Amino acid sequence: MGDNAYLSLVRENKTYRKFWIAAFISMFGEWFNTIALFLIILQYTDSELLLGVLMAVRMGCFALMQPLFGLLADRVNRKKLMILTNVLQIFLALTFIAVDGPEDMWWLFLCSGIMMALHGLYVTAERAALPNIVNEEDLTTANALDSATWSTALCLGAFVGGLVVSEFGVTIAFIIDSITFLIGTLLLLPLKVPQTYDKSSSGSIITSSLKDIWLGQKRIQSDPRLFRIIFAKTSWNIAGGGLAGVFLVLAGNDIEFVGAALGFGIFFFARGLGTGIGPILARRFFTDSEKWPRLIGLLIVVSGLFYLLVGFSLQGPLLLTLVLVTLAHTASGGNWVLSTVLTQQWVEDEMRGRVFSTDMLLLSIGHVISTISAGFLIENGYVNLQQGILAFACLMIFSGFIFTIWNPKQRNTVHEHMSVE
Repeated sequence: MGDNAYLSLVRENKTYRKFWIAAFISMFGEWFNTIALFLIILQYTDSELLLGVLMAVRMGCFALMQPLFGLLADRVNRKKLMILTNVLQIFLALTFIAVDGPEDMWWLFLCSGIMMALHGLYVTAERAALPNIVNEEDLTTANALDSATWSTALCLGAFVGGLVVSEFGVTIAFIIDSITFLIGTLLLLPLKVPQTYDKSSSGSIITSSLKDIWLGQKRIQSDPRLFRIIFAKTSWNIAGGGLAGVFLVLAGNDIEFVGAALGFGIFFFARGLGTGIGPILARRFFTDSEKWPRLIGLLIVVSGLFYLLVGFSLQGPLLLTLVLVTLAHTASGGNWVLSTVLTQQWVEDEMRGRVFSTDMLLLSIGHVISTISAGFLIENGYVNLQQGILAFACLMIFSGFIFTIWNPKQRNTVHEHMSVE
């Protein structure tokens, strides 16, 4: 494939095309409702800490279930799992319409957390299935497009969500959100997604789950390269969670000439634009996969440097701040796609779901710690918005530096494929 690699992949691989569109619509729905939830929390509670709590609850639910999700993605039909998560979210998205005061915050957090857990199951199954529906030579292209799709969904979901909430209110937003999950379900139904199963993991999921999860951990620990790369996304999220999940929300709330909902959408649009551009640039310019493990750490450092500039730019033109946010997330998008492709290439199909679930678990734990810390610090006056961004940007730079100098020796391992459906 040449410069039209993305177009060729989407045009020539019918299964991937529908798989890709379904993923975009489902991810769009996830971000569409987030802006409405931010607005509801600030309207009823005016609490910066609760913004961090919302993000922490979402990522916490995403994280705590990941070991089980990885096992399910290896043991159960992945397409059926993705359909189930969409169907459940059709109804969950509508429950937020009933929120009517601060006393309803506890179940808003609960329902939002359940939706994020279901999204986690969808993402784990989707990423584990991807190498089975594209050719090996198309895998980097498919992953770059997958990451760009997530980012485009973030861009458009957050921005359009902000517009809809500003113009029509949160009720219409939640109805539209529910419809997106319905459309995603209908697109997945006719697809055939091949899957490899490990015969040694047969039997009751409940009785064998701990054993199978442990096998996944042993697989990670058996390869020092894989053990390191599993921490790539976490190394960014330990600071990035607070920066993107709390401080950018508050920065959007401070834009004077637009409403809060649209302000959220503008900053999340910049974030999504960057994470969409990053994977595409990484695929085009970083062609030597031998250099990727160290490059991943340097991209975290670069992201932190741009966020440092974001902190200094807050009193300047809004456009400059948005450009810097975009560049910070361009680097983080490159980190994401390179680490994802390496994991897919290094791990066999019947173990891939469990390995990716550990990847998601670790990044989610980092995100929870980061968002709670950011919300707590700013709510209690320990830092203002600018100080918080500068401090967390420095933490990101340090984290990226540590990851870069971590250089374990490569170890060759052989794993057998058991059975194919």
